[in-house]
Amino acid sequence: MSDQTDSTRVNYRLILVLTLVHFTGDFYSSFFTPLLPAFVDRLSLSLAQVGLITGLVRFISFIIQPAVGYLADRYETRGFVLSGLFLAFFSIPFTGMAPNFWVLLLLLCLGSVGSSMFHPSTTGMIPLYSGNRTGFCLSIFNTGGTLSFALGPIFITWYVARFGLSAMPWTLVLGLISFLFCLRYLPRPVSENLAHLGFIGAVKDSLGKVYKAIFLIWIVMVLRAVTGQAFMTFMPVFLAKQGHALTSVGLIVSLFIAAGTLSGLLGGYLADRIGFKIVFFLSHLLMLPALMLYLYLPGPYLYIGAFLAGFSVLAPLPLGVGMAQKLAPKSRAMVSSLMMGFAYGLGGAFSPLVGKLADIYGIEQVLFYIAFLPLISLFFIARFPKLK
Repeated sequence: MSDQTDSTRVNYRLILVLTLVHFTGDFYSSFFTPLLPAFVDRLSLSLAQVGLITGLVRFISFIIQPAVGYLADRYETRGFVLSGLFLAFFSIPFTGMAPNFWVLLLLLCLGSVGSSMFHPSTTGMIPLYSGNRTGFCLSIFNTGGTLSFALGPIFITWYVARFGLSAMPWTLVLGLISFLFCLRYLPRPVSENLAHLGFIGAVKDSLGKVYKAIFLIWIVMVLRAVTGQAFMTFMPVFLAKQGHALTSVGLIVSLFIAAGTLSGLLGGYLADRIGFKIVFFLSHLLMLPALMLYLYLPGPYLYIGAFLAGFSVLAPLPLGVGMAQKLAPKSRAMVSSLMMGFAYGLGGAFSPLVGKLADIYGIEQVLFYIAFLPLISLFFIARFPKLK
């Protein structure tokens, strides 16, 4: 309990420890997307298979995160975080040695299980140490993930270009070092003592009259996830087919996510001051033009398009979590899992369909129409409650 702070003061030390967990787990999760061209080439994968892998990996998050979030609100254990982090950094590096599609799928699914286990628990702990700066602290925490997704592609594409896919298992050393540090300093979660209510009773007690607002936020987060996952999964393949080298693809993906790191921090800062609803509306309004620039800007201007697209698409990521936690403070981990794993997983579960459509009509045409989805979100955002 000594680590607990008062209701207004931020405990930045523990916020940074939780952010390190997020960074480490997502660093390894970021390896797959920029290496898609290499896996497609080595294992002769179709776009439908690429979509199936992405969809199943996201669907696992869709299934597991809400369950882990429910349990994390009830039991004060570090087990979900530590075992999840271990699975993430241990399984994914071995994808470089996968001899076929099915082994690759298995290893990526194990990594997704790990990611699904540590996300709800760590996200649910942020409000305990964020004082009256929950939006900003969630943005710091989210930065750990987006920054890792920005640096991970650069690192792994350089590493694979230099040493080959088969040398990927050696990268787990970095995760092991971080894991040992977190094992020493990670605090134990504080539950909300809801175990006696059961699942239905806990949901009623946690959500109460705010379930409609939570549902609206969730719909918006799903539409954002469909859009973001489609561009993050298939743009690397599209760019490789246009002649971009693997390292160039990695840099473009990193720019996309690095921009989200900056916009996530800015979005959290502004949400604490002008309200979540306004920031949500502005970011979704800007997504369509930004994604069009990403898809159609020629030559070196493509890098500008990638930055602008990532800046708009990833900005709302911490906002959905922060808004839901404010509306349902008794169930921090579970509502976090709804906005991250459940929404993100369901959005990613559309990837097989996107991949199949891309096989039939072409990647460029499919991504063009998907870029219009954020406009639909504006209808739901207009019905959000005003909240700071």
